[in-house]
Amino acid sequence: MKIGILKETQKGDNRVAITPNIAKQLVEKGFEVIVQEDAGNASSYKNSDYSKAGAPIRTKEDIFKRSDVIIKINPFDNDELKKLKKGQIIIAQLFHKSHPKDMQLIAKQGATALSMDAMPRITRAQDMDVLSSQNNLAGYKAVIKGAYEMTKIFPLMMTAAGTITPSRVLIYGVGVAGLQAIATAKRLGAIVEATDIRLETKEQTESLGAKFITVDNTGEAEAEGGYAKAASEDYARRQKEAVNESLFKADLVITTAMVPGRRSPILITKEQVKQMKNGAVIIDLAAAQGGNCELSKLNKKVVKNGVKIFGATIAPESVSTNASDLFAKNLYNYIIHLTEGNEFKWNLEDEITDETLIVFNGEIRQNDKTE
Repeated sequence: MKIGILKETQKGDNRVAITPNIAKQLVEKGFEVIVQEDAGNASSYKNSDYSKAGAPIRTKEDIFKRSDVIIKINPFDNDELKKLKKGQIIIAQLFHKSHPKDMQLIAKQGATALSMDAMPRITRAQDMDVLSSQNNLAGYKAVIKGAYEMTKIFPLMMTAAGTITPSRVLIYGVGVAGLQAIATAKRLGAIVEATDIRLETKEQTESLGAKFITVDNTGEAEAEGGYAKAASEDYARRQKEAVNESLFKADLVITTAMVPGRRSPILITKEQVKQMKNGAVIIDLAAAQGGNCELSKLNKKVVKNGVKIFGATIAPESVSTNASDLFAKNLYNYIIHLTEGNEFKWNLEDEITDETLIVFNGEIRQNDKTE
């Protein structure tokens, strides 16, 4: 089986789906691996690194012509999907719920599509879960970015000239990114508070030394797989009331709340921003899906009422070497799980295969996934 690795084309994404080390492991397992020219450059991997690993460098056109499986991190664009041949297999984060027309085009081409972002949240799939591995780095990087943009330091500091009080950090969403953000901010010496619609995250928050802001979630449900569902208007109102005091005192706010297949919920309105401290910083990791702050703009800095708002993505492109390494390890484990003797098993009774196989031989599976 020949596996082709494409260079990422999404603006600002410096990652690569397969690193030279993982390419070498795949070759040792009997797979052929070919890599698009300069695919790893932005992650500090040279073409020669892949060649030494047994993965020759090819053009993009060659990869589409020669590969049985074509892999990238982000969704394929329209031009790429139109190049697919009948029987080819693609693997990426397809975000299929938000891109039903892409799934239809893949089906029209007679291809098969596997979506890494659809990985079920089960124990067996932990080492294949790209959302967790990437979000972990994103949470860390959000704190570092915030520290750079703030005009204050994080820790308490005693000096001959007087005492510097610690900064206050507020985190919305206690998932993988939120937990890492809590841990990083605490290590740097900040006073940290966090809130989440899922009350079971209270214990995790407190175990890291942060205060959990409790909001009664009676009547609110949790989606399958541990993801939070969109909150009701009543809950959103109660959350604002409970969190406002902490929000208006915060030096750094990090938001991570996303609902699969939907626009990110608005957690911070422009009216709330007006009441925040002059010089406060918001890092909105949900900006790719609309943002948790009403004023966020993806990949842009917005300054309103002295508050700096950065619309970022949950993908940690700025630490691309580590991010690529973790993504590649997830992908390797996934490929090994799906195959036997270098051929796909297509065991549809397996939960991992069933949940991630979105289009199979030109047919869209489980139509409710693309609504």
